[in-house]
Amino acid sequence: MILSAGGFDSNSSAFTSTELYDPASGTWASTGSMNTERVGHTETLLPNGMVLVAGGYNQLATKSAALYDPANGTWTVTGSLNNARALDTATLLQNGMALMTGGEKSAISILASAELYDPATGTWAATGSLTTARYIHTATLLQSGMVLVAGGLAGMSLASTELYDPARGTWKTMGSLNTSRYYHTATLIQNNRVLVTGGSGGGTGNVLASAELYEPASGTWTATGDLNTARDRHTATLLQNRTVLAAGGLDSNGRALASTEKGGMLVSQ
Repeated sequence: MILSAGGFDSNSSAFTSTELYDPASGTWASTGSMNTERVGHTETLLPNGMVLVAGGYNQLATKSAALYDPANGTWTVTGSLNNARALDTATLLQNGMALMTGGEKSAISILASAELYDPATGTWAATGSLTTARYIHTATLLQSGMVLVAGGLAGMSLASTELYDPARGTWKTMGSLNTSRYYHTATLIQNNRVLVTGGSGGGTGNVLASAELYEPASGTWTATGDLNTARDRHTATLLQNRTVLAAGGLDSNGRALASTEKGGMLVSQ
């Protein structure tokens, strides 16, 4: 099952309702509502099967967090974040903890802080701060257990990237992206490389078609084949045949896209 929680309604108001998608039947069904309206939050599947929802906007950025229990379709409040944040990232680490990085506290307050959620205690603890404050970035768990953060926004689009070491709770600056970007995707592919696609940025805020690969051995990025269609706010999914499917998003005119592509080919329109 796939859980969809919160977001904006047709009146651009955040809401509490949640739904479950059943791949077997191809249908959606309502499930328990969250305790708090929110948009721009994170959702993390924990090892115990619970889903952790944290932060986001409820008029203002919120510290609140909640757990969804799929066994009974209900939500319970869990420990609050140390910092209210939205448009941040959440990454499940190999030790079972969830790492929250960066985000936006307000239009004039971008965060470098990071914190860890412990499912055993339901509490949050501060960990090492990012070297660069950012939001609308990506965070990718590598096979090594480290987390690669790339790009984002902080007054301007960012090309910087950095690596989190869970054993030390510290960050290390890595090679910069060839093109600064935010609202992009980052997908772990074979050989522990990371594929970044699209987004907006490049110093102009334009929607991008470019893509690049992170090489873990050198900590550097190299350009790879462009998307057929420039897009941001899209999804990118690694398929079983090791190709990556890019779907939807917005085009350079701010219009929603129905197209998808993989392996450099336009699949549908």
